[in-house]
Amino acid sequence: MAQQQETRAGSADVAEGGFVDDVTDAAAREEAHTARGTARPLTVVGNPVLHRECAQVTEFGDDLAALVDDMFASQRAAEGVGIAANQIGVDAKVFVYDCYDDEGVRHVGVVCNPVLDELPAERRVLDDGNEGCLSVPGAYHPLARPDYAVVRGQDAQGRSITVEGTGYFARCLQHETDHLHGYLYIDRLSKRERKDVLRQMAESTPRYETVPNA
Repeated sequence: MAQQQETRAGSADVAEGGFVDDVTDAAAREEAHTARGTARPLTVVGNPVLHRECAQVTEFGDDLAALVDDMFASQRAAEGVGIAANQIGVDAKVFVYDCYDDEGVRHVGVVCNPVLDELPAERRVLDDGNEGCLSVPGAYHPLARPDYAVVRGQDAQGRSITVEGTGYFARCLQHETDHLHGYLYIDRLSKRERKDVLRQMAESTPRYETVPNA
């Protein structure tokens, strides 16, 4: 997921209440992943890998750890706040994030095989803030999403985790989970809105390397 146009100023452990602690040592953990990884070119809208559901992660070994490191390196190079494996061309249900919430708290982590909780009606408060995507470079559009999200999945070692997000971080969790099920945020827009986003993309120059579509 791309940063908003106006930016808000080791493994994580499970915190009290069952939610993962993705806050403690966030900067150090992101730095370690990025130092080990190599930034890869990003896929853009139209690439087939972005438009189909990704494969479940079933092996939690060195190959996955290396992929996660490369994803963090790619995310930093593109100045993003979240990135899914298919955005670097890999067919696997895993995303990483380095995202601040609306209170300015930094969250860093990785989720494999994510599933979003269905929110009860009383928790569905919509936020219609701007959204952008590293696979739709240079374009932004408002999109209403719940301002609270809970994602369940596994960490890079295969342990069950639950991640809770509010505000901008909730948007990030929903955006990245969508990616792994073959949806970009523009798929949730009207035809007219989608056309506007694609126009913005066509008129912009990506800040990072992308994979040309065949």
